[in-house]
Amino acid sequence: MVRSRTALKSKAKTSPARTKPAKPVAGADSLALTPKGEAVRERILTVALEAFARSGFRNATTREIVEAAGVSLPALKYYFGGKEDLYRACAEAVVDRYRAQMDGIAHDARTMLAGRPSREAARAQLKALMHALAILLTGSKEAPTWGRFIARQMNDTGKGLEILQKQLWAPGIELVAQLIATIGDYDATSARIRAIWLISNAMTFQAGRPILLQLTGWRQIGSEELKMLFAIIDRQIDEIG
Repeated sequence: MVRSRTALKSKAKTSPARTKPAKPVAGADSLALTPKGEAVRERILTVALEAFARSGFRNATTREIVEAAGVSLPALKYYFGGKEDLYRACAEAVVDRYRAQMDGIAHDARTMLAGRPSREAARAQLKALMHALAILLTGSKEAPTWGRFIARQMNDTGKGLEILQKQLWAPGIELVAQLIATIGDYDATSARIRAIWLISNAMTFQAGRPILLQLTGWRQIGSEELKMLFAIIDRQIDEIG
């Protein structure tokens, strides 16, 4: 019995889940699987996303993050490792939130493009895609934070920018560019420039939401307000080609 307890203690000290706390392996640690543990991790991530969106990677501190999240610094290190790992986790969380709502319609668009659609079919698909993006950008309370976080990446270089570029911006711009090229027979460069312009215009609904509400006198962006935004988006798309 003495040997067995000693072996168990030795095994616990050398557990891989303890040496790599940023990404606990499922089943390796009971805390990582409990609702309480998941709630703590999500709270840290939410607070960190807001801090990085507000102050950027360099100016946001782990001290302010743990204080706002109501956790200890060891807890942050357990779930995310260091500050850079937490920053990457925030970028990945933003990508995941976009994909959760956009992957389905993006898949439909790619499937349609593979079948060599007509110009009008491509135009209708582009409108549907941009409508879905507008709903995403205006329909979540977290959306303004995502917008500020993304905007910060324009001036920061690092893993956050790399993740957003490879996993979010590049695939999205390429898909919209392919639809635009089908509508108007543009070359690849011209289509990408128009795609960036169209997506950037839609992004203002996210980052500029407070200004939009103030200047329009809207209290919220509901179904009627979305109809007006859709009409503006459709008009821009109708001008393509």
